[in-house]
This record gives sequence, structure tokens and C-alpha cells, in this order.
Amino acid sequence: MNPLASLEDIVVQSVDPLALRTDAESRFPREAIDALGAAGLLGLVSAGAVGGQGGGLADAARVVQRLAQSCGSTAMVVAMHYCATAVIEQFGSEAARRAIAGGRHLSTLAFSEAESRSHFWAPAGTARAEGGAVVLDARKSWVTSAFEADSYVWSSKPLAADGASTLWLVDARSAGLSQPGRFDGLGLRGNSSTPVTAQATRIAADARLGADGQGFDIMMGTVLPWFSVLNAACSAGLMEGALARATGHVAQTRHQHLGTSLADLPTIRAYLARGRIRTDMVQALLQDTLGAIAAGRPDTLLRVLEVKAAAAEAALEVTDLAMRVCGGAAFRKEAGIERLFRDARAAHVMAPTTDVLYDFIGKAVTGLPLF
Repeated sequence: MNPLASLEDIVVQSVDPLALRTDAESRFPREAIDALGAAGLLGLVSAGAVGGQGGGLADAARVVQRLAQSCGSTAMVVAMHYCATAVIEQFGSEAARRAIAGGRHLSTLAFSEAESRSHFWAPAGTARAEGGAVVLDARKSWVTSAFEADSYVWSSKPLAADGASTLWLVDARSAGLSQPGRFDGLGLRGNSSTPVTAQATRIAADARLGADGQGFDIMMGTVLPWFSVLNAACSAGLMEGALARATGHVAQTRHQHLGTSLADLPTIRAYLARGRIRTDMVQALLQDTLGAIAAGRPDTLLRVLEVKAAAAEAALEVTDLAMRVCGGAAFRKEAGIERLFRDARAAHVMAPTTDVLYDFIGKAVTGLPLF
């Protein structure tokens, strides 16, 4: 059975019922993740040769967008898993690839650091060879699924080679990894995004992903397209979810003494129209970006930079419009609109932030080097 065919049932049976609790209690959506794994959706982008579904970025975007309509936290956990999997599929061991393909292994990225902030491509954390092993030291500032995932695609300074970084596959249970604090934030409250500190954390030398010093190239060539597209897919899903809830509310809510619904008000319809247009524009850009990546078009890098920034900014606007349209009703937790409104605030500050992307886009269109 095509695992994508089971996605809707999983959303209805596992993701939707958990969404309120996930947000209210900042609880990792473990039951939903397990259901996705059992259905083959955690192995969606793993190769068929290792037992995966052989899906691509467009398939991953479809899953993330649908999850985000219900629960942004679950969507972001899965998005980061797919980003990590894209790297592991290219450079990881067969054992790790088979575990992911079988739905038994959740991974994530561990790039951002306290010392380099949103400049995730420039880690300050170190790696050193010691007795046939590698020792890591770092202060990762934000890691989605921290201590819930089974592994981290981890960045450090190179061991000895030239270059900005080297990547490693780090077992999340490794000695020396600690969690300085829990997450109790505004939005995406269930994705367990917290700092992770490595103090003399020993890993095997063959846990390296790619060559020493190749980390930057992998980040730009593999991770950035996957992260930007899936982040945009999450924003698009949040917009679709907020619009669906707002549209349902105005159609059902009536002024009994007038015999009219909120949908009869031109101002309400205008707000919904604006939200629909902005959402459709993001959907069009998302599809064009996927097309550019698949075809290797000359404008691929520009589209990759644009899609996350555009989707993040549009999500701020559309979820705000949904709150405005629904008025006081939108503040009720059970309506789900204020939760999507809060979740949408995360994308524009996730590295590379929208402001950093604007600078990159400006450099790209003026012919300047990005770095």
C-alpha cells in the first residue's frame, strides 16, 4: 500500500486528537510519530534498496503540509527528520539507512549554535581525534526533537581539513550530551526544540557523513533545498489550516436577529479573499521551486532562497487574518486558530531567518556571492 494513501487516516486518528495536548503540555507527539513510522511515512524518502519508499522532496512536502494543517509541531518534527534523512541517504551507513527506512529511527539536524546564532553554516563546535575515536564539544542552540530523536546530523569544525565544517551522525544517547533546559515557548510547543550541549562526547570515527571539511557543501547542496522547501510546506499547511477553520466559522456563525451569517459581511469576505490569494501565491511558488529543483533550472538557488522567506511572511499575514475574521472565537483553544497563529511565528526566525534570506536574495539578484 502506498503510505501516502494512509496519511489522511493518520492525521484524523492520531495527529488531530493529540494536537491540543501537544500544544498545551509542550508534549512531544510520540504517538503520532510512531503511527507515521508504522505506516512507512518516516521511511518515505529512503531508497527502496534499503526498504524505504523511494519518495522525493515533493512527496515529503506533501506530508509536511498536510500535517501542518492539523499540528505544526508534528509537521516540523517530520520536516527535520526528512532533512536529516536526505543527508544520511547520501553518506550514512546501511544500518542507519535501514533503520530509518523501517520507521524505527527518527533523526534531526543539529546545526545552529549559541556562538554563531542563525549562521548555521559556521559552527564553533569542535571535533578532535582521540584514540581512534572522535570527541565532540559544542553548544547547539536549537535542536528539534532534542532527546526524542534517535540521532542527530551534527556539524562541527573540521578535524584537520580545510573548510567550514564537517558533519557527523551522532547517537542521541551518547555520553556527554545534555539538555540545558526545556522548551516552553510561544509556538511549535511540542517539537522538543531545545539546546543540546556536547562535552567530550565520543563517537566512532566512521560516523562522519561525507569527507572532512565537506560539511558546508552538503549543507548548501542538500540540506538547504530540503529545509527551505519543507519549512515553506509547513507554513503553507498552517495557512491552509487557519483558512479552513476561519471559513468554517464564518459560514456557521449567524446573527439570529438579522438572519445572516458572518459570511454575508463584505469585510469578512474581503479578508478571506486576501488570505486565499496569499496562500495560493505561496502554493504556486512552492510548486515552482520543486519544479526548479527537479529540472536543475538556473534559477533554482533563487527559488530555494525565496520560498522559505515568502511562505514565512505570508503565514504571519494569513494566520493574523484568520484571527481577525473569527474575532473572540479565535482565542478559544479548541478552535485551533490561535495555535496555528502562534506556530506560524516560528518560521521567520528559524535559520536562515527571513532577514538573512532577504540579504541572500538581494545578493543573488545583484550577482554578488552569498558568502
